Amino acid sequence: MTWKKILLIVFIVFTGIHSYAQNKYTLNGYIRDSVSGESILSASISFGGKVIASNSFGFYSITLDEGEYTILVSHTSYMTRAVSVQLTHDIQQNILLVPKAGDLNEVVVYSRKRDANVRNAQMGKIDLSIGQIKSIPAFLGEVDILKAIQLLPGIQTAGEGNSGFYVRGGGPDQNLIILDDAVVYNTGHLFGFFSIFNSDAIKNTSIIKGGMPAQYGGRLSSVLDVTMKDGNSNRFQGEGGIGLIASRLSIQGPLKKDKASFILSGRRTYIDALAKPFIPKESNAYGSGYYFYDLNAKVNYKISEKDKLFLSGYFGRDVFSFRDKKLSFRADIPWGNSTGTLRWNHIFNPRLFANTTLVYNDYNFNFGAAQNNFEINLSSGIKDGTFKMDFDFYPSGSHKMKFGGLSTYHKFIPNVTSGHQDSVVFQPSNGGEKYALENALYIQDDWDLSSKIKLNYGLRWSSFTQLGPYTKFIKDDNQNKLDSTYYKNFQKIITYSGLEPRATIRYSVDNTTSIKASVTRNLQFIHLVSNAGTTLPTDLWVPSTFLVKPQISMQYAAGLFRNFQNNVYETSVEVYYKRMQNQIEYKEGYSPSLRDPEEEFVFGKGWSYGSEWFVNKTRGRLTGWIGYTLSWTWRQFPQLNEGLKYPAKYDRRNDLSVVGMFELNKKWKLGTVFIYATGNATSLPERFYVLNGVLTQEYSAINKYRLPSYHRLDLSATYTPDKKKKKKWESSWVFSVYNLYNRKNPYFIYFDQTGNPYNGSVQIQAKQVSLFPILPSVTWNFRF
Repeated sequence: MTWKKILLIVFIVFTGIHSYAQNKYTLNGYIRDSVSGESILSASISFGGKVIASNSFGFYSITLDEGEYTILVSHTSYMTRAVSVQLTHDIQQNILLVPKAGDLNEVVVYSRKRDANVRNAQMGKIDLSIGQIKSIPAFLGEVDILKAIQLLPGIQTAGEGNSGFYVRGGGPDQNLIILDDAVVYNTGHLFGFFSIFNSDAIKNTSIIKGGMPAQYGGRLSSVLDVTMKDGNSNRFQGEGGIGLIASRLSIQGPLKKDKASFILSGRRTYIDALAKPFIPKESNAYGSGYYFYDLNAKVNYKISEKDKLFLSGYFGRDVFSFRDKKLSFRADIPWGNSTGTLRWNHIFNPRLFANTTLVYNDYNFNFGAAQNNFEINLSSGIKDGTFKMDFDFYPSGSHKMKFGGLSTYHKFIPNVTSGHQDSVVFQPSNGGEKYALENALYIQDDWDLSSKIKLNYGLRWSSFTQLGPYTKFIKDDNQNKLDSTYYKNFQKIITYSGLEPRATIRYSVDNTTSIKASVTRNLQFIHLVSNAGTTLPTDLWVPSTFLVKPQISMQYAAGLFRNFQNNVYETSVEVYYKRMQNQIEYKEGYSPSLRDPEEEFVFGKGWSYGSEWFVNKTRGRLTGWIGYTLSWTWRQFPQLNEGLKYPAKYDRRNDLSVVGMFELNKKWKLGTVFIYATGNATSLPERFYVLNGVLTQEYSAINKYRLPSYHRLDLSATYTPDKKKKKKWESSWVFSVYNLYNRKNPYFIYFDQTGNPYNGSVQIQAKQVSLFPILPSVTWNFRF
């Protein structure tokens, strides 16, 4: 029996659960912003003691018995609205919500407690609005989505000045990061100091760190789902900002009233332009420079009440160049992402919604350097083409189902190194390029078994096939080629596949308290292999091959969720245990070469466990949260550390974040962030000795030592002048201070040598390198 037949049987079992009584009718439509016309995803729709959420396009559907109902619609960024309906037939009704900063006289507003975190079955999911993210103090004034999510429990930063993040003991490649359904492979600008996400172009950010639904796959640890704005369909508007290192501008508006809208958003640094006048032409470094830019674009068109098209894209580049005339040396390092997404929404009937998507991805990194007659080039990257279909099916008021599938064709360039010196040409021993086909099918159901018990369960099947063209070599122990096998275009080399069951259950103790538990199995077929402790563009993405097996994880989690004072305070405690197979590291003593990098890998296992504590104040002049994580993360490889377990480089025992936002008055808003974390695990030399006149060092066991703890305090103040009634221009000033008390946090430690080893006067001293001292900044934001 094939997997497709198995999944068909599963689907019949899922859908066979549901029965349809007489005199049932469906209310459906979209939840939209009353000011901009933007769809509102993850809005809560409450009816008859039950809650469902609008999907990622703002669509909702409720099937109920004939009768009169009051539907309550709420979202964290909007005022709650009550809608009365008389269900005597199927009704299509779009519901408009007023932003909390909007005119409260436009619609009737009802006060309603916010308790989705207690009532939903989903575990470990947090939605952050752009308003919340912009209220957090930003590094050098640049609002950063990835920096904001790292303030949540269970999510740890990869280090100061780095956009990578770790979730529950997983590596940075184990996070699925998507922008309008396009996978983002490199999220960093300025070698990781900033992320690629321009907050002016983003509508919503959702992070799922536990109990990943079956619609997501291909990663072990988490999902970061970022959605771009559709564009204001009611009026033209613009916004932007001018900061110390970068400026940005966004323009959006209707292309055709009630039919089409667009948004265009750009950002660019001007470090190169500011520095150029200060570098004389006779300087050795003249011609060196660095800048990055982003461009987000999206347009949508309403074909009919049942059909809508979206076309979106992201284009970003970092360009770094270095010149040294004295040494006749030059280096050029460009890298970046390009994505394109075409989506078609179609409503088949009031209960069935479909989204069909085509995605193109292109991530590439290039390094070129030359000195005199020597030249070397290094390139790596990924190109993807994806087709996917997702269906939302609402069989009854107790069920919301989702099913679909995808197919992705990958082209990998893991590591292509070439160069020449005079007439001698260096070529890689293997072409480097690899090809693969990734497929997946899934089905899931959100089911209210009773007023107390809610279940979210699903099943995903995924497969990964390495394809030709490719030449597989047979080698001896000394890596000499003995024989080879050539695979033609699209010829199958090896296939991996498996089932990924997911389940989360919620038990409501009362209206303010619930207990949740989840179990998830995940497969990951592509891997990021790093020779450093940070996520840099030089890290390599490699596929599963006949040598590299897919990573596998099982995660178990449980939590207690309770709200206080009419849901002003949200609290939760979660515990988890995760085990991981087929983890990948480089061999001991690895250094880059012309060989295929997968020949330098070793494989082992990992496991992580811990607890996460969260207190969130959602309303009032003072809002914010406290998150604390206590965790352990281990790795064990037969070929590393004498086969003994060791702490992973991102193992961090204690991680504390305190975030506060205070509305002083109508003109001033204050923000603060305090962070404390156990120092990163690291390996250090324990012995130094002189061998043949050369000072040699002997390193400790892997990650035996800890760097000093990391902590800092950031502050921000936002000043917004009084808005005049007829004035179409608004502006604000954001003043911020990064690392207020000038903490010298460790970036890495090196050993400085003085003296002469021949006469025994050599002295060795450990020295710490820190990146950022106290850094004030100011940004002017505007809107028209």
